[in-house]
Amino acid sequence: MLKDVKPQIRIGVVGCGNISQAYLHNAAMFPAIRPVACADLNLSVAKARADAFGIKALDYDEMLASSEIDLILNLTVPTAHFDVSMRALQAGKHVFTEKPLSATFEEGRRLVDEARARDLLIGSAPDTFLGAAGRYARQQIETGMIGRVVAGTAFMMGRGMEHWHPDPTFYYQPGGGPVLDMGPYYLTMMVNLLGPIRRVQAMATSAYAERLVSAEGPLKGKSIPVNTPTTVAALLEFDKGAQITFVASWDIYRHSGRQIELHGTEGSLGLPDPDNFSGVVSLSRLGAPWQDVDTADMSFGALNWPLDAPDRGNYRMLGLADMAQALVEGRRPRASGDLALHVLDVMQAILSAGETGEAVTIDPVDCQPAILDEDEAEGLLV
Repeated sequence: MLKDVKPQIRIGVVGCGNISQAYLHNAAMFPAIRPVACADLNLSVAKARADAFGIKALDYDEMLASSEIDLILNLTVPTAHFDVSMRALQAGKHVFTEKPLSATFEEGRRLVDEARARDLLIGSAPDTFLGAAGRYARQQIETGMIGRVVAGTAFMMGRGMEHWHPDPTFYYQPGGGPVLDMGPYYLTMMVNLLGPIRRVQAMATSAYAERLVSAEGPLKGKSIPVNTPTTVAALLEFDKGAQITFVASWDIYRHSGRQIELHGTEGSLGLPDPDNFSGVVSLSRLGAPWQDVDTADMSFGALNWPLDAPDRGNYRMLGLADMAQALVEGRRPRASGDLALHVLDVMQAILSAGETGEAVTIDPVDCQPAILDEDEAEGLLV
C-alpha cells in the first residue's frame, strides 16, 4: 500500500453536482490532498467545475487510465456508486464515496472485499462525526463523564422532501425514505460514539399515500405516490449494551426533541444535528443542570457554509484528508468502508424489521473509528 504513496494524494472527482462544490472548495484546507481532475456524464458541467477550481475535465475512462490520479472521489448518484467505485478499485485507485457506500449491503461488501484484496483503501461519507461536535462528544464518553451509556434517543424528524426538492419522486420509492437518506448521519455518529450495533427491532408506517409537491419545478402542484415507509421507529441494541431509540420520519410538522441524547450511569449528553460538523454539545453530570459547550472554537467547528452567509460548519473532505493520512501511516481510515458497510447493514435491517416485525441480528464487525483528538485534527491542516 505504501510503496506508491505520493507526498500529496491526487484526487479525481467523479460527479460534478452541487455537493462537489463543497468538496472542491474545502480541499484547499488540507495540504495532503490535491484535486487534479473531474468528470461528469455532462461534459459541459465537468468543464465548468474544472474551470472554477483550476483542474482538468476528463471522461471517466481517461481518469481511470491516468497515472496522475491516486484516488477517486465518487460523488455520483447512489445507484451509480457501486459501478463507479468498483471500476476505480479494479483500476488500482483508492476510493472515497459519498453516502451510501452502495445501494445494497451485498454490493457494499463486494466493494470492501475488492479493496482489501487489492491492498487499497475505501472510505465513505458521512464524515461529519469527525467534526468538532462529534469529537467533543466522543471525548466525554471515553473519559467517563456520563459513565456507561445505557439508553438514548435519536430523532430525525421533518416534513419530507417535496417542500424544497423540484423532483422528490425518488425519495418516496423503495431505495428512498428517511432511513436510507438521513440515517447514515445518525447511525454513523452513534457507532462512532458507542461502537457497533448487534440487533435491531422496528416498526414502520406512512402517514400519506401521496405527497403534494410544493417546491418550485415541473412537478409543483402535482401528487406523487408513496411506496416506502416515511416514519420508522427502531430500537438499536449495541455490542456494549446501550439501547437507543431511533426515529426517522418525514411526517412531522414540528418537534422539540434533541437530535441525539445519550444517558449513562453518571450523566447525560446531548448532541446537535449529526448532518453538521459542529454545534452545541450539552452535558449533565449526576442530574446537574445542562452545561452547553459551543464547539465553534474547536478544529472543524467554525461556521463556514454557505460561503455568502455561513450558518453551519461544512467540512466535507475531512474524511478524505484523514484517509490520505491513513495511507501514509498504514492504518484504516476513520470514515472507513467497514464503518459504512456496517451502517448500510443496520439500515437494511431496520427496514426489514419494520416490514416483518421480527428482530434482526447484525453480523459482528470491528468498525468503531479511532478517536481523532484535537492535535491530530489540527495536524490534518498542516
